[in-house]
Amino acid sequence: MTLVKTTANLIATLAISFCLMPVAWGQSPSKNPEQSPAPAHKTAHKKKAAAAPAATDGAPQEAAKPDAKGDVVAGKRDPFAPLVNDKKPSGPPLPPGKAGLVIATVHVDGTVKAANGMLAVVTNPDQRTYFLREGDRLYDGDVEKIGLDGVTFKENSKDAFGKPVEKLVTKRIYPSAGEQQ
Repeated sequence: MTLVKTTANLIATLAISFCLMPVAWGQSPSKNPEQSPAPAHKTAHKKKAAAAPAATDGAPQEAAKPDAKGDVVAGKRDPFAPLVNDKKPSGPPLPPGKAGLVIATVHVDGTVKAANGMLAVVTNPDQRTYFLREGDRLYDGDVEKIGLDGVTFKENSKDAFGKPVEKLVTKRIYPSAGEQQ
């Protein structure tokens, strides 16, 4: 009976060792650098690379970041950063007042006939209201003509080759349903 128990224990031990042997072989020092001591010259190189990223052309570069293993990874995008940016595109700051109005973004709310000429009531995308007269200078053009049905702007821009281009843009006031013209 003891011979049978001893043989069963030996077979069980061998079976367990054969199951665990591939796991032990997979953790050799050459395959897993986290558990094996690294040579001093390799760790010093990693620390130098992390401490002082080199600038080659004088342009500002992103700081190199260590990855999960501690190695420095440069030029990689953060996979968890959103691809779509919800912020407004920030261009150069526009001047305050009428001089900061961009013709493409202006909405004509109405026109008024005054004693000294016509006035146009316009709003910008931030819902600020401005009163324009003929000849007023805007960010990318001028107010050419104000009529009872809309406003004509002279827009100054550049084409793909950098040549200045002037174009007339007319923004009309369209009546709502049921209104008389």
